[in-house]
Amino acid sequence: MRTTITLDDDVHEFATYYANARGITLSAAMNELVRKAETAPPPPVSAIEYSEIGLPMLPRTGRTITCEMVKKLEEEEFDPAKFA
Repeated sequence: MRTTITLDDDVHEFATYYANARGITLSAAMNELVRKAETAPPPPVSAIEYSEIGLPMLPRTGRTITCEMVKKLEEEEFDPAKFA
């Protein structure tokens, strides 16, 4: 099938280099590269991290949760009437 596409400069440069290195046309190179991308395995699922005592941990976000933060939330959310 004949079609026209617009490639970013860096993509065109890479595809041209790939084609020249393999001694094939640009069209053949693009076909190979698209087929490789199509059959590539999915990205790996992030591994679960475990604490030193073996408990699974939530992914790190860069924020530190302090005891004071937890106590403040407990005080805000605790309603003794719900537990009577």
